Amino acid sequence: MRITLIIALLFILVRSTGQIPVEFFGGNERSTLDILFFRNFRNKDKSNSHWLFFNRNRAAVDYRMTSTAYLPSFGFTEAVSYNHPHLKGLAPVMVAQIFNTGLFPKAGIQYVYLKKDITLFSWIVSETLTDPNLDHFLLFRFTPVLNEHTKLFSQLETLSVFPTARTNIFNFTQRIRLGIQWQHFQAGLGTDLNQRGRKSFTNSSNTGLFLRYEF
Repeated sequence: MRITLIIALLFILVRSTGQIPVEFFGGNERSTLDILFFRNFRNKDKSNSHWLFFNRNRAAVDYRMTSTAYLPSFGFTEAVSYNHPHLKGLAPVMVAQIFNTGLFPKAGIQYVYLKKDITLFSWIVSETLTDPNLDHFLLFRFTPVLNEHTKLFSQLETLSVFPTARTNIFNFTQRIRLGIQWQHFQAGLGTDLNQRGRKSFTNSSNTGLFLRYEF
């Protein structure tokens, strides 16, 4: 079942079109490699269809890594949604996430708002497993023009995980990027923040420099 799903997701990735941004982030705690994009599938006449594909591939290496602790982590998120114009940006979405800890199918509601300088992408999804976690994801990007060749690049990303089982923990992540865009390059300062716990929370941060390129 897992092999079939992975093959299907790879087929979706190949069929999707458009620029693919790749980000390298070097922080004081760890380095990450991140590929995040969403594109409409194309109709036979090359116009955009109502089907939207979201792709997220992320890997992290902690500088404190040993043979048993702070091991590298990875995550793959693939989602397909049906965005009919009458729904005004709202859409049903199916999500498959693969982490070090396993495969997690999810379903829920998505919202997309796209303008020339503004991107807003968000969803609320629930695992389809027993005692599911509820996820709220938000991506906001603002890239106003500064001059003929450069733009401001600013991006806020949040992920909030709410457990339904009393023994599971809450998990809140915020990723902030602020810099300059020149042609296909974006670079600047960034920070990743995380809070984990239930009655008491542990906090972590990773601050450094990011470099993005749109292939």
